[in-house]
Amino acid sequence: MTQTSGRDVFSRDDLERLINPEVIAVVGASATPGGFGKRTMENLNGFTGRVYGVNPRYDTVEGRPCVPTLLDLPEAPDCVIVCVAQHLVLQTLEDAAKIGAGGAIVYASGFSETGQEHGIAAQEAIAELSQRTGLRVAGPNCVGLINVASGGAMNFMTDSGAITAGAAGGIAIVSQSGALGYTVLQAVQRGVGVSHYLASGNSADVDVCDYIAYLADEPSAEVIICLMEGVKCGERFMQAARLADAAGKPLIVYKAGNGEKSGLAAMSHTGTLTGSTAAYEAACERAGAIWVDDLEALTEIASFFAKNPQGPTAPGVGIMSTSGGAGVINADKAEDNHLDLPSLQESTRNALTEVVPAYGSIGNPADLTAEVLKDAATFSHCLDAFTADPGLGAVVVPLVFVHETTTGVRAPLLSEAGARTETAVAAVWMNEWLEGPGSRILDGDPKITLFRSAARCMRAIRLWQDWHARRRSLGSPRHTERISDPQTAATARGILATAGSSALTEQQAKAVLSAYGIAVPQEAVAITPEEAAGFADRFGYPVVLKIASTDIQHKTEVGGVRLNLGSADEVRVAATEILDNARLLAPTARIDGVSVQTMIGAGAEVLLGAQIDPQFGPMITVGSGGIFVELLRDVSTQLAPVTVDTARRAIESLRLHKILTGLRGDPGYDIDALVDAVARFSEMVGDLADVLTEVDVNPLIVGRTGAIAADALVVMEHPAAVTV
Repeated sequence: MTQTSGRDVFSRDDLERLINPEVIAVVGASATPGGFGKRTMENLNGFTGRVYGVNPRYDTVEGRPCVPTLLDLPEAPDCVIVCVAQHLVLQTLEDAAKIGAGGAIVYASGFSETGQEHGIAAQEAIAELSQRTGLRVAGPNCVGLINVASGGAMNFMTDSGAITAGAAGGIAIVSQSGALGYTVLQAVQRGVGVSHYLASGNSADVDVCDYIAYLADEPSAEVIICLMEGVKCGERFMQAARLADAAGKPLIVYKAGNGEKSGLAAMSHTGTLTGSTAAYEAACERAGAIWVDDLEALTEIASFFAKNPQGPTAPGVGIMSTSGGAGVINADKAEDNHLDLPSLQESTRNALTEVVPAYGSIGNPADLTAEVLKDAATFSHCLDAFTADPGLGAVVVPLVFVHETTTGVRAPLLSEAGARTETAVAAVWMNEWLEGPGSRILDGDPKITLFRSAARCMRAIRLWQDWHARRRSLGSPRHTERISDPQTAATARGILATAGSSALTEQQAKAVLSAYGIAVPQEAVAITPEEAAGFADRFGYPVVLKIASTDIQHKTEVGGVRLNLGSADEVRVAATEILDNARLLAPTARIDGVSVQTMIGAGAEVLLGAQIDPQFGPMITVGSGGIFVELLRDVSTQLAPVTVDTARRAIESLRLHKILTGLRGDPGYDIDALVDAVARFSEMVGDLADVLTEVDVNPLIVGRTGAIAADALVVMEHPAAVTV
């Protein structure tokens, strides 16, 4: 069943003392080299507030006062950092709550991530304490937090206080995995500005959803990166993501644990259900978050969003290169991401003509040649011409050769040009010397974004354009009303209640679809070949025959389908063959007979599918159908139910859409009928999510007019539990 129950996300007030403390106590502070207690105290050397060590063996640690126990502190700490062994954690937290602490960070491992009963019970005890006392706990199995503005490097990672000192910026990092999040955090070493680093570990109390909600209300956080393996409650993730979206803050999500083996690893790492990757992606789309499947792209994408919060001033992208090959490569990647590379305006071309030699190429992409690099003023002149072009909302500058006299000189010129324009400017570092001269200038620049991949650059621009376009459209009229009658759910449940097993017959499944207004062919089940011929005569030819059995879900695999039968004799022969094949190839299956159906005309074959995700509930899939479903994998997955507008966008995202709209003179197919069927199907899945486990309509035949479900499979979880 779906894990949609649970508390609301914590507010900023709930977490303020944990994340932005004025007083910190470090239980287990020590002078032992390499120890977590010593590292933590060292990392807090730049903290602007007050720090106390707690350890009976010391009077001071790192120049800070140290007391024997938490109960001996002269004032209540806002945050207690717990650097003690697993068996001492619970009592330390009890003491922290007793003295009025606001939050605690627990480093120790050996809890639910082990999968063992004693570890799970120990973590449940922490959760109970948090709920009972109101002490907000990060962890256990947590590397800690960093508040860059206050110097509060509240973690045990080596030199994290020194690394993040002076690195304040608008990017906040939220991560379940402390080490993975720290990998992204180290972008500060090349100049990227960060506001927070918040790790959750096992999330006995505070989790990534709470951190996102906090940052949505935190002014210093402009863009939020979230690295996760999964959440326990999809509803809370959606709540947090919507808070970020409402605050106008891009939430960029990367999820690990997407394959079978990596999913098992994630379970052992954090003790969290990983869930369906498609469901997480659909949840991000629904909530306005940005789904990224490339870890290496995270920081670059976040930087681009943070440095260009106003969004594109025009839809076009310009590529200003001094190398023809580099320009072509970037243009290829732009086209891969469906970015518009418009012709340059006449004013831009005129300005470039003043300095570009005749053997150059004044276009988009432009090859300005190495000639313009001989003089800084010439290079800047070309940059200004591109950024002033009214058709370009972003300008990309590939940097090919890295040297003190090239990129070392050009990087400051790019920074100066970026400061003069509202147009987004990105540089693509195409050389293998990734940290070469000028790279740190651009990484740390408040306006220019440096990408180390043309593909990642163009992907970031595409995501940026789409995110801002969606936000601009929020005020536009949208079709949000339900299509099917809400009372239809009772009719459908009545059909489900008559099912003799968890899998409905094809006829029952189609009856449910029909109740929701999805067209199905005329049909009857015949026990004998002669009866099948009689039904065919009554329906009119041509007809289709299929084996009727709830035990045979893939009919073609047992020779159980015959198409385009044009006479009674053909029907008798086909029915005999189908029944014989089924008895031979599926000897244990219960055979109800053969289904006689009117033959549907030719059309585009579409798949409609549904599953109930453990975290996010009912979700539907629409895509290319027929026998090539698994081969093409041309699908879009959405949380159910969907609106008409969402259904249309899902269809438009498919490669199938080109066929539906018509190729090479073909008039195309009835997309409106498909949109209607998808919306109705999603309403059916949403209404019946408490009893359904799987639904498959393959194919839905979309004709020149109309759309008809040719086949359907519906599987329930507990047939006896259906209530009408």
